[in-house]
Amino acid sequence: MQVDPPPHLLVDEIGLALAAPTAGWQRRPDMDPQATAKYRIGMVARTRFVEDTLAEERLGQYVLLGAGLDTFAQRALGLRGEIAVFEVDQPAHQSWKQRRLRELGYGIPDYHHLVPVDFESDGNWWQALLNNGFNPGAPALVSSSGVSMYITKEATTTTLRQLTALAPGSIVVMTFVLPFDLVDEPERLALGGAARGAQASGTPWISFYTPEEIVFIAKDAGFADARTLMSSEITERYLGEGTAPLRASSGEGVLIART
Repeated sequence: MQVDPPPHLLVDEIGLALAAPTAGWQRRPDMDPQATAKYRIGMVARTRFVEDTLAEERLGQYVLLGAGLDTFAQRALGLRGEIAVFEVDQPAHQSWKQRRLRELGYGIPDYHHLVPVDFESDGNWWQALLNNGFNPGAPALVSSSGVSMYITKEATTTTLRQLTALAPGSIVVMTFVLPFDLVDEPERLALGGAARGAQASGTPWISFYTPEEIVFIAKDAGFADARTLMSSEITERYLGEGTAPLRASSGEGVLIART
């Protein structure tokens, strides 16, 4: 909303209020509107896709693994009481987010569950979900966006195997990054820069997947159905082919798996 013209795929000013960045943040190199356009539109489109799927499938539980600054629980006021939202993230982040939500006057309503999990010490996020009121007997949508490149393939496989315990009718949506040699050549340099930035910040990208590989892993884990969409395909669903700045990067895909 800050830089792109309407109509907007997602209207969210709450996330910016939560983050409360320092003055001049728009002038940071990593915030350059042109340089970030493909990645920005990809993130917005995939979020819109997940939330549309949640509504279309009429699922009553929404789990976000690595929730970050997601604000669905605050934005979707029309679904209050119909959907239980479970945000799984590191304890320190959850404490900070809870404090910021209260400072902004949103509070933590009964349907919004902040689930702290120390992935480095035990990673038992499934038990933490159950302890926070998640109903394993009812269908759910589980979203894992921007996570799989930071963890090992073994960890992703373990996560998918755990998710096959979801009730029939559940959906898992997981983003993944393609090997660089499968990315459109003009974008490889930018994607490589993003990877180097992650490395420098201490959170390196360590896992890359072809669409065929991630589908195989999901089906081998036990999902009845699994397929992929590229972020660019999701963007085109909402915007048409559009102009170049409004096309998502060719370096990210989305796994959609159903129990």
